[in-house]
Amino acid sequence: MPLWGLLPRRAVSAGAGALRRSLPLVGAWSCTWSRLLHGGGSGQETEGEEFPYADVPRPGRKWERKPYVTPMKVLIRRAKEERRARLENPCRVLEHPPENGLLVPHLVGVAHQVHGAWESLLRGLTRLIEGDAGIPVRRCRFCPEVHVGGAGHEIRTCEGSGSAARNALHVWRPGTVRDVVGFPYCYHLFDRVGKPRVSHKEKYDVPRLPAILELCIQAGVDVDRYPTKRRARPVYSIEGRIVDFEPDEEEDVPGTVPSPAPSPRCSSSLPSRAAPDETEEEMTVSELGARTLQSWLDMRAGAARLMRKYGVVTCGYCPEVQVGPKGHKVRMCKASKHQQRGGQHAWQEATVDDLVRPNYVWHVPTGHNDDDGTPPLANELKRYYGKAPAVVELCVRAGAPVPAQYRSMMRLDVVPPARDEYDLVA
Repeated sequence: MPLWGLLPRRAVSAGAGALRRSLPLVGAWSCTWSRLLHGGGSGQETEGEEFPYADVPRPGRKWERKPYVTPMKVLIRRAKEERRARLENPCRVLEHPPENGLLVPHLVGVAHQVHGAWESLLRGLTRLIEGDAGIPVRRCRFCPEVHVGGAGHEIRTCEGSGSAARNALHVWRPGTVRDVVGFPYCYHLFDRVGKPRVSHKEKYDVPRLPAILELCIQAGVDVDRYPTKRRARPVYSIEGRIVDFEPDEEEDVPGTVPSPAPSPRCSSSLPSRAAPDETEEEMTVSELGARTLQSWLDMRAGAARLMRKYGVVTCGYCPEVQVGPKGHKVRMCKASKHQQRGGQHAWQEATVDDLVRPNYVWHVPTGHNDDDGTPPLANELKRYYGKAPAVVELCVRAGAPVPAQYRSMMRLDVVPPARDEYDLVA
């Protein structure tokens, strides 16, 4: 078999130079083919060299549990250490926040920045989608697939009702901001340390709110609609149970950590659902897209910092999320093996993608402009198309620069062939 017959299918350019830029070398063949393409066999490879392409995370099967963020052996060792500490010292005062009920001082400003970036993101997405020069968003009628563009793609990936009769083609309808980015809801905890769980009988009495907002509230943001308890003294742990000796009459404790002044980046977006200022009204579409994309990046980076201290858990089988040291006891899980758990969730440590769902979409390459009447993305050429979060794709179409961390999965250096040429490309 000739050399070109063994190359990966993503090759779209001729010549060794183009292959070095566009071919993903995966597995044991990576080192060998890299030496062949570079014309040498010295065996010295650059340490830390990354693959040209990074695919989006592949969703797991519905009956399988999500992978653990922390290995199970580490969790077991931590549990044994905590149990040994309780036996040695049954009555002790908790010293480290936020386990002792106090705020982490250096994370209060981060919580305000995340809250401001979240509101700025929602305002920017609303203007980009529903504004005068709105960018159309499409959502499938039968599955959660989302497409950013005027005409939906023709890639056969639908798994909804009746997909077999349609050959897995999507049925597109107009989408909204909720389809671009997903913010799962969770129960609001008035006292995250004294009463960290919501029972099944309280499922209609406790309000639900976006989990990203609940994380900011527990980290130090004060929202009038969702009050929370702020302590001035740490709590005690007596045989594993939290005991609070602080009087309940003191509602406004003068010793709480004050909220710092908001940073200039999010000062205009701190008032909840406030109208945009004059600077936002005078922005062009490209400037608005760049600002919205920066808000998305700041929100995810800040949320990752908060999650290192403030616990966030998710169900191992369904998308349910709860912000707090423990998950709730509401029996509403309908995923795999829920009969064995009595409808309760299988709680485990959450990631940023569980808190802020990116909703990956197909990237529309240059030249596929819906206004010019070009054909939509073809199913035969799907191996040449990249993917990106819907927020990133929307802002890039508005004129924002592509972030460095998303260049690889968007495959910007690949030129898809024409529909009548795809079978001629190796």
